[in-house]
Amino acid sequence: MTEPTTPKPDTETHASPKTIKVAAPVPEVDDAEAKAAAEWGRVDDEGNVWLREADGERIVGQYTAQGTAADALGLYVRRYLDLQSQVNLLEQRLDHITPKEINNSLATLQKELAEPAVVGDVGALRTKLAELEERGKVRKEEVAQQRAAAKEEAVAERTAIVEAAETLAAQDPAQTHWKNSREELIQLLEQWKYQQRHGVRIDRPVEEALWKRFSSARTKFDRHRRQFFSERDAQRKEVLAQKEALIAQAEALADSTDWGATSARYRELMNDWKAAGRSSKREDDKLWERFRAAQQSFFDARAAHNSMQDEELQQNLTEKLALLTEAEKLLPVDDIEEAKKQIRLIGDKWDAIGHVPRADISRTEGRMREIERAIRDAESAQWQKTDPEKEERSAGMAQQLERLIAELEAQIAEAKAAGEDAKVKEYEDALAARKAWLKAVQE
Repeated sequence: MTEPTTPKPDTETHASPKTIKVAAPVPEVDDAEAKAAAEWGRVDDEGNVWLREADGERIVGQYTAQGTAADALGLYVRRYLDLQSQVNLLEQRLDHITPKEINNSLATLQKELAEPAVVGDVGALRTKLAELEERGKVRKEEVAQQRAAAKEEAVAERTAIVEAAETLAAQDPAQTHWKNSREELIQLLEQWKYQQRHGVRIDRPVEEALWKRFSSARTKFDRHRRQFFSERDAQRKEVLAQKEALIAQAEALADSTDWGATSARYRELMNDWKAAGRSSKREDDKLWERFRAAQQSFFDARAAHNSMQDEELQQNLTEKLALLTEAEKLLPVDDIEEAKKQIRLIGDKWDAIGHVPRADISRTEGRMREIERAIRDAESAQWQKTDPEKEERSAGMAQQLERLIAELEAQIAEAKAAGEDAKVKEYEDALAARKAWLKAVQE
């Protein structure tokens, strides 16, 4: 079967390929549909195949002498059914294909339905195709709206990435955690790249404007980061220089024996050390070890000196307590001149011994003054035996001794409660002496 481009009355099966087309195979068709389509065509006595349309008939092809009229009509019916299948397929796929595919399919079918070499209800196909074209417009508008919404969402997503980068770049450098922020900025860049590769395409001018903002944020962040670490490095060097100077001063004072002034100076150096700030932990630890070693050398020497002094003062206290015991044996006074002589000798030894611990000065000096006063009072009493005011003075001294005895008894009770046996013994000896004085005064 052949399909010439123009009708020829005497077409042969061996006609030129340029003027005869061999029909492509078509799938099996439904007999009812084929019968209905055949109603729109006829074959004349000359072998021409005609198609009836709304505005009349037209020849759509011929058939060879070997074929039958039914065969010729069936070929063009099958072509119609094939074209109908294409229209139906477009109808089924219309809501699922892209606008470009819709346009291409409509254009192809419109071209094929312009003057198709088929037999069937071509008008109905054209009407249906026109309806599909209108549906295609609606579908394309929906797709356009969806794409616009997707593009708007994509712009919003990329804008969020850019704004996050700008927020990182706008941080106060002094408060920025640079490692975490830099990793976050890298993640934002990866998100941008992913959106560019896999996300919805956005308008190029918008994309370029957003990328310019993102790039500027990265540049600003890197500039702040370099500046921050540059300044911190300069500060670190300044801190190192200050602490090296403080270490030199501390080392120069390490051998000083001016304990009070040097201790005060070390306190000032410590305050300066704290005010100098910190460098890296490793460097700061090493510097601190040197500074502390210089201080420790001085304070160890001072501690040793103080320990030696404490031992000396404690020894002085022991010796003075022994002298007090010796002096208190002079009471009550029997031989005034001998008592005065002995107290002067004891006083010379007392002065030669030197200082006692600060906490013991008052009680030791007080006891010695009392003994000296008792001897003076005894001397006064001797030459004032005829003095009418003797009894009054004796009564006043007795009252004073009674107060001292009461104080000593209270001190003994406190020392016993504290478990200070040495002080208990000392206070008891002093108490015995004062009771003896009181007895002498009262006689």
